[in-house]
Amino acid sequence: MALVPLTDEQRAAALEKAKAARTARAEAKSALRRGVVTVGELLARAQEDEAVARLKVTEMLESLHGIGAVRAQSILAALGIAPSRRLRGLGVHQRRALVDFLEAQ
Repeated sequence: MALVPLTDEQRAAALEKAKAARTARAEAKSALRRGVVTVGELLARAQEDEAVARLKVTEMLESLHGIGAVRAQSILAALGIAPSRRLRGLGVHQRRALVDFLEAQ
């Protein structure tokens, strides 16, 4: 199936939308790293914000202090969450388990 060719205006609008989404995800990770928002608040925000909803759980974990790639994978494995999962794709029990696990640390 061939992609529909975009006009210059459509392409520019799509590029701007993608840039805004990347900026929103970067700001969310930065706020989490600085402690401005908690993991629970970020998960709640992901329910309403399309850009934040597309943030991978591993990226969110790695933005926390003291959690790198290996520890993030370990946490996800312990909680039974797939490494490819995005915030939007987490179930109610997975979100609760993630928040409880990180608050216990």
